[in-house]
Order: sequence, then structure tokens, then C-alpha cells
Amino acid sequence: MHSLLGGRAVLLSHHAAFYTIRIPDGGREKVNAMHWAGVVILCAFWGTQAADQSPKWGDWPKWGDRGDGGYRNPVIPADYSDIDCIRVGSDYYAISSTMQFSPGMVVLHSRDLVNWSVLGHAVSDLTQIAPELNWSGMNRYGRGVWAGSIRHRAGKFWVYFGTPDEGYFMTTASNPAGPWEPLHRVLEGAGWDDPCPFWDDDGQGYLVGTTFRDSYRVYLWKLTPNGRGLVPESGRVIHQSKGSEANKLYKFNGLYYHLFSEVKAEGRVVMMERSSSVYGPYTEIRQLNYADRAAMEPNQGGLVETAAGAWYWFTHHGTGDWEGRCASLVPVKWVDGWPVIGQPDEKGIGHFVWSGQKPVPGAQIRTLQTSDEFAVPRLPPQWEWNHQPRAGKWSLAERPGWLRLHAFRPIQTGDLRKAGNTLTQRSFRTEWNEVVVKFDLRGMVDGHRAGLCHFAKDYSGVGVNQTGAIRTLQYDHGGKIASGPELKGNLLWVKSVWGLDGRSQYSYSLDGRSFTEFGDAYQLSWGNYRGDRIGLYSYNDQADAGYVDVDYFHYAFHAHRQPAK
Repeated sequence: MHSLLGGRAVLLSHHAAFYTIRIPDGGREKVNAMHWAGVVILCAFWGTQAADQSPKWGDWPKWGDRGDGGYRNPVIPADYSDIDCIRVGSDYYAISSTMQFSPGMVVLHSRDLVNWSVLGHAVSDLTQIAPELNWSGMNRYGRGVWAGSIRHRAGKFWVYFGTPDEGYFMTTASNPAGPWEPLHRVLEGAGWDDPCPFWDDDGQGYLVGTTFRDSYRVYLWKLTPNGRGLVPESGRVIHQSKGSEANKLYKFNGLYYHLFSEVKAEGRVVMMERSSSVYGPYTEIRQLNYADRAAMEPNQGGLVETAAGAWYWFTHHGTGDWEGRCASLVPVKWVDGWPVIGQPDEKGIGHFVWSGQKPVPGAQIRTLQTSDEFAVPRLPPQWEWNHQPRAGKWSLAERPGWLRLHAFRPIQTGDLRKAGNTLTQRSFRTEWNEVVVKFDLRGMVDGHRAGLCHFAKDYSGVGVNQTGAIRTLQYDHGGKIASGPELKGNLLWVKSVWGLDGRSQYSYSLDGRSFTEFGDAYQLSWGNYRGDRIGLYSYNDQADAGYVDVDYFHYAFHAHRQPAK
């Protein structure tokens, strides 16, 4: 780690549960002309990186690993929101909120902070949180698993997160890929979000979190020795400001640093305050970055240090567009004992940086998993169901090499968002995206609908509607139906293609080679704190009957890199 305080800092210890570093001159020295000369030089250096900026949000023909030793933001052009990140040895782990999707709280892995793969999920069963998240409820859109924090301590990975209706939960695992322990409720009640655990040098654990229903007051509690509960009467308000949330707690050079975001006139920004006591008072406070609304307000993430001593901020972009709140990597420089996020200006506040050199050179170029041949006995971790799925109504074993989706009645007739067991994954925002799915329809019965869909604010889908013995091609846009030709055979291929503008066009084929466009162009959307999902649906408005088999789900997108295995 380098500082503009007159030399290089000496690393004392680095734990994934907390950081302890020594900053020259105690980290409290006022910035003099020599220090600001360093900032000016740094700005000139980063200016070459920032010059390659996106003129318009979403216009990123290049993203992630450029293949030349550099990277360009976003490093993940899809909906990985509420990011937190840590390093354990030479590996980086991140978590991201999943709302009503199951399994919940996705876990990511990287060797360089730029190339990521989906490792698994920390929450296998959403009904551990509330029955409303089950297929029989389906009324937690935009709620469910919100932001959390991941730490590593005593040989275990620890994840704490909030749900806006139920409170705070935690789980642990020896392997971040799982299995994770059943959830433990740490705090019961509505209105809590963005918790973060912290263990001090003496082993005492703490939890910091926001009550957004009470003027965004930030509380700090002591954790019980096993980390599963809060010590009674230990809660104390340590901060309150407009919209103060996205909490993280660190320890640097013997000082306690509380990181959070808040809303200013310019938008949501990242703030930090510090104290010599974990409970405060936190009298020193700094703004670490600007809202940068053109970059959609990057404001929630985790500070992480590489093995080489460089610091970064892995963050989501807080204002969602149709791809959701995608993830970017921003360099961090310590100025006057504060971690400035991005390119610092003359005030020591950082602007978002669109590109730079990879933190770890030589790491394998990879992209997050997408395609699936359904050839293994478990669903790969890129898949998430819309709410907790109904057990026994889907199978990878009944017809090996195929996914079988049994149909059952939706909660509300004819509404895809109230139909259980819709299997989804995130839609990427790249220059070119194409999904092709092969269906076998021979198991369909009267009242059955099945196909390929997109959904967020609203939904669309192309598939088959069977009435009696007649199968008809159908385009459904939010319940508005356009019927196509009668389908005589048992095989159907459905395709969706979209680009950086998020305009999707469906097409279909009866032989897997020649495709015909069908349905109007559909604008992918943002809704319920989520970007667009592409998914497979199968439901029956009349009875719990019928099934559809899926041979493969092929998702190709513009990347010029090899997918993760």
C-alpha cells in the first residue's frame, strides 16, 4: 500500500475479517503542498486512464479484461448488485444480493478482481427467511435477500445480510462454494439493511447496520461469541445522515473506520468516518468519491487490498438500468490517511475511473458462466429460480441430459410473474447477446404454457400454448397475447437476441437452423431493484399437469474471451 503521506506504508497484518495497517505519521497529518503535488501527479497518471471514458451509459463495446494487461469497466456488465469483496490468500471472493431469487446471495470468485466466475450461493432455501418467498407466496419482488457482507475468520467464511421485512441473518461455511450452514436470525424486525460484521484484535465481534425506517440511523452492537446473535443492551447509534447505509467497518493503524454511503445534492456518494474507539464518537469524516451520475452513482462495495499492497474498490453502480446494477473495479489511493476512490481532484475526492491495469497480471481470462447442456446432476450456479421453487416439479434425472419442468397452476392465471418454478439467469449488456433454447413438447397437455421469457418491470415470452390437443406458438407481452402458427411437431427452438440498447427480438425454428422472427421487439427493463432476467417457464392455468423438456440453453455474448468452466 502506498500513501501520499511521504513514503510507503508498512503492512502490519492483514486479516479478511479486519485490516490493520500502519500509515506514516499516524494518518492524521495535514496535506501540505508537497502532498498535493503528489496528488496532481497522480491525477495526471489516472487522467490517461479516465480519458477512455464511456460517452454514454451502456456504450461499452469493450468491457472487463481487455487481453492486453488492462481492463475496462464494468468488469461484470450484468446485475450483480450490493457487492462486497474480500481477499483470502491469492483468491478474491464477493457476494451480491439476489432479492426474491433462489438460491440466494450469490458468491463469486476471482484471482485478479477482473475475471470472475459464479461459485455458488450462501442461502439454499429462502423459506428459512419467510414463507412469502416460497412458490406458494411469490410476493417478495424487490425484497428478500438484500445487501450483505462477507468476511473470513477462524478458518470460516461468514456472511451477514438483511431482508427488509424480516431482519438480519447470518451463515458460515468452510468452503465458500458451500455447503453453507442453515440461516441464523441475528436480529428480528422490519426496516433493517446493509449489515457488516467486524472482529477486533481482542476477538470481540461487532455488527454495524442501518434502520432505514428510523431516519437511517446506523447502529453498532456486540456479537455473541459464536457470532449468531447480538449482545443485549449493546446497541448504540454511531451515525445518522440522509440515506446513510452500505455500511462497512475496518481497522487501520489502530483507528476504526466506518464506511457508508449517503445522499447529497449531487447524488449518493461514499463516505468514511474514523475514531480511536469502535463506538466512537466518529468526529473525523471525509467524502471518498463523487456521485458521478453519468457513471450511475457507484456507491456500494468493498475495499480490498491485493497481495502486492494495492487497494481497490469493487462496487456496483447504484442507479439501475435494464442490465441492473452492474459491477466495476475502481483503484483506491490513500491520501492523508483516507482511501480515496477513483481519480482524486484537488479536494482529495475521487471521480470514477473507467479503465486501468489489471491488479494481478497473467490471471486467466474468463467470463461468468451462462450456457447449460443439462448434462450434470445439479444445476450450475448461474441459475436462480424466481422465488423458492416447488420441489418435485423439476428434474435433471427423469430424462438424463435434459431439464424437465413440470407444470402446475400459477397463483394468478395467465401471469408469468405469479407462476412458480421459472428458472432464470442475468441478462448481460454487451454489443451482441444471443440465447437459443431447444424444447421437446411431447409432455405438454391442455392448459399448458412453456417457453423462453424476459422479465423485470414487466415481462415478455415466446413459447407454446396448448389448448386441447392443439399447440400454438404464442408471444406474451405482459398478458397481451399474439398467437402464431399451429405447431405440429414435438421440437421447438426459441431464440432471443439483443444488443447494448437492450432491444430484444424473439424468433423460432422448427429445425434448429432456420429461424423466423416472432413478436414485437421488446425493451428489456429495470424493476423491483432488478435488471432483466432471461428464463425458462412452464405452467398450466387449468391443472397441475404436463411437462416440457429442455435439451440445452445456449447463451453467447460479445466478449472475445473463454467462458469459465
